[in-house]
Amino acid sequence: MLPEPGLSPSRASDFAQCPLLYRLRTIDKLPEPPQRATTLGTVVHAVLERLFDLPPAQRTRDAANDLLQPEWKRLVNREPAVAELVKDSADAAQFFDDARARVGMYFTLENPERLAPAGRELRLDAALEGGPALRGVVDRMDVSPDGAIRIIDYKSGATPRAGYGQQAEFQMRFYAMLVERSQGTRPSLMRLLYLRDGGVKELEPTDADLAAVEAQVRDTWADIQRRSSAGNFPARPSRLCSWCSFQSACPEFGGTLPNLDADAAERVTGVRPAGAP
Repeated sequence: MLPEPGLSPSRASDFAQCPLLYRLRTIDKLPEPPQRATTLGTVVHAVLERLFDLPPAQRTRDAANDLLQPEWKRLVNREPAVAELVKDSADAAQFFDDARARVGMYFTLENPERLAPAGRELRLDAALEGGPALRGVVDRMDVSPDGAIRIIDYKSGATPRAGYGQQAEFQMRFYAMLVERSQGTRPSLMRLLYLRDGGVKELEPTDADLAAVEAQVRDTWADIQRRSSAGNFPARPSRLCSWCSFQSACPEFGGTLPNLDADAAERVTGVRPAGAP
């Protein structure tokens, strides 16, 4: 059974950044080479997830560091291409130094011996009335004895500079809405932990927060469906283009845009491009 057309925070952010990026990643599903920052984050997230498999007294920094190599090997087995990121001993040394630094920073922000997560890497699904479906994965959910929910999200990068935190704000509000609709309880606290520099960003979601993000998601989804109907997802050039994996398919860089697959567009957005058979 195919998934219902919908949005996650990441795909909504892709569309806000560049409609063509959204199309190439979500509809065309063009392959992307592994990125060092993303791969580092994947390994660190896996270590912090598995850390809680250990008894509380054994959740030490050394134990977490001991998990790095096994998690790296699991990732390479799943995605052999990531091995290209550490082709020589110097690359490998720097990669694992960076990973250990982020794991170490985590231990300055929390004491995992005192925590008992109710969920880790928890997949959630819900829906807005009239669409779209909402989906996402929360890194950790803590539930207190009185039923209060706290959502923790690990970020392997640095705290956004002033004026650059809109994506993080949107993500926290989106997940607050998703948790409330899927679990029946609004989180009392959303917390982002930035493991590169130890920054913490928190939100205690309000009615206004959830109303704002619902309106934003509805507007985004309506725009996605309009673009799908027109068969036109334009590029939106910005300074972020330098990090885009799809320049070879982007007309802004002289690339060749693939033909839009009408079936894939309808599957992803719920709207078939006008004029498509």
